Amino acid sequence: MPQDNLSALSDKLRRVRLLALDVDGVMTDGSLYFQADGQETKVFNTLDGHGLKLLKRAGIAVAVITGRSSPMVSMRTSALGIEHVQQGVERKLPALKQLCEQLGIDLDQVAYCGDDLPDLPCIRYAGVGISVPGAPAYIREQADWVTESAGGHGAVREICDQLLVSQGHWQSVLDTYLHMGQ
Repeated sequence: MPQDNLSALSDKLRRVRLLALDVDGVMTDGSLYFQADGQETKVFNTLDGHGLKLLKRAGIAVAVITGRSSPMVSMRTSALGIEHVQQGVERKLPALKQLCEQLGIDLDQVAYCGDDLPDLPCIRYAGVGISVPGAPAYIREQADWVTESAGGHGAVREICDQLLVSQGHWQSVLDTYLHMGQ
């Protein structure tokens, strides 16, 4: 990303108080796995999960807004301590606006990452609209930022790390882990 774009993005990221994420294609690689008994499974990235925990520790709220309903999403978000989880949502922007009202923040204080048409309104109207490399070109073109890492393969961690850097939390994160072994 050119330096002037990176600087403008960093300015926007400094204002973020909520990271909202789609699941399939963002927190996962977008594949749906079904076993013979109809049981659905999903694969989540542990680096992404740790990044979300770091965000929460830094005081940045995390939300999941997804069009599908899945017990796997419930299990994963519960394990990560994500309190704001909305599944089976067809119209994501009204859900995001309602969450902002509940949290007492403005839409421009939200970073939203999605990868498909149902995410497009949130990508367009959030303070920072983010997408992933696997999203269709017409989605990526609407985003302020397209991650280098693919969905399910570190994209969420990339977002978390950049938020922590932009908001001045990164050195504290490093210091915490550097001093753990002493």
